[in-house]
Amino acid sequence: MTVLTAPAASAIGAVKVFDAAGAQPVRALDGVDVDFADGAFTAIMGPSGSGKSTLMHCVAGLDTLTSGEVLIGGTSLAGLGDAELTRLRRERVGFVFQGFNLLPSLSARENVELPLRLAGRRPDADWLREVVATVGLGDRLEHRPSELSGGQQQRVAVARALATRPQIVFADEPTGNLDSHASAEVLGFLRRAVRELGQTVVMVTHEPDAAAYADRVLLLADGRIVDELADPTPAAVLELLKGQER
Repeated sequence: MTVLTAPAASAIGAVKVFDAAGAQPVRALDGVDVDFADGAFTAIMGPSGSGKSTLMHCVAGLDTLTSGEVLIGGTSLAGLGDAELTRLRRERVGFVFQGFNLLPSLSARENVELPLRLAGRRPDADWLREVVATVGLGDRLEHRPSELSGGQQQRVAVARALATRPQIVFADEPTGNLDSHASAEVLGFLRRAVRELGQTVVMVTHEPDAAAYADRVLLLADGRIVDELADPTPAAVLELLKGQER
């Protein structure tokens, strides 16, 4: 018997309009319907202004929709108060940003464990050991961020995002500040987190090579999903982008 599970996150009829004083309102999302499957790696791509970061921020609960609905694991964000939304983000969502956002006074280990400490939860030693092994940080845990390379700092940020065993991890241009070697390392760790730890990852990127690490690529334009690609390769992603330009 097939057991159907709810998507890790969904957007239903998602509309986001930004009002600017003295200017025409900008419709950043224009009725987006999308499911992010549990245990899958999705990349979101599109030209500047296409709505890709807005979609991620709204689905992650960092911003609110003008209309429509967002659900994380079947929980609608629309009915949550500020405290409930903060708790949901802290307990069920992980974030990786282009800037590493590590606290310089803390060691790598302390940075990784910080979300758990803030939530008043005891670290699960077995899970943290598995996360640290997956992102390859075993011998760097007592170093501070200033003693780590950019790639190592981002690996700490990935481990921190995974530390709470979240339902879904959102990564916004996670390799934007990294060279090609460090980028490949970080993307490989995100890929392993999906395959080996069963995590769900949604990543915004503009790089075809980065998108090819995902299971699926969504292409946005003018606030709408205009195309989709399964099992992407760098060449296929590039062709998808060229097709949209034509």
